[in-house]
Amino acid sequence: MSERLLVTQALDERDLLVKKIADKIGKAVIVDVIRNNEETVSGARIDKEAFARQAKAAYQQINDLIARFQKIDAAIVASNANTTIRTSYGEFSVAGAISLRARLRGTGVYDKRADFEGKLLEKMEKSFQAQIARLESENRDLQSTAESMRLSILGKDSKVRDDKPLDVVEAYVRENTTVLVDPLDIKKQIEAMKERRENLLRELETQIKVSNATTFIEI
Repeated sequence: MSERLLVTQALDERDLLVKKIADKIGKAVIVDVIRNNEETVSGARIDKEAFARQAKAAYQQINDLIARFQKIDAAIVASNANTTIRTSYGEFSVAGAISLRARLRGTGVYDKRADFEGKLLEKMEKSFQAQIARLESENRDLQSTAESMRLSILGKDSKVRDDKPLDVVEAYVRENTTVLVDPLDIKKQIEAMKERRENLLRELETQIKVSNATTFIEI
């Protein structure tokens, strides 16, 4: 006879079974020794027949729990593969949504190595900051050079002014000013990517929970 469970119930039982099976295996005594001139086994201190019954029962119980775990796990996997959730960024199977959530969090099979969006964001931010720092440094140096040129043309008496030589300096500044080459409008892209990432993770989390709380499986 099949049993019907919500996915949330199945997930809770699966987690409990992991702990229960490990505990049963840790406590199981399935082999012992006995001396020919004694009636009880050395470790359990019970007769051989009773020990045999206990050992077989413990072994069977562990295998029954493993079978239960496997049935629940297989049903969850099948449900996740066949159940669809909807987000503002498209539709996903629950399995796909779980995998994507793990990847974006850096907790999947590849850890943070597969968080491509996060790595791209980090690269973009660092590159932008580095180039802004370079731009500002080069322009400060340019202004320092231009000021030296002005002093050379005017001398220390700044009251004397000749516009034509100073025009040469201004032209030099214009021609040598460092500007940012930013075809992606990178600050805007960074903000858009961060917002999309946060929204997607939030939607995935919510929809996965809703699906698990409303979807039944049979085992």
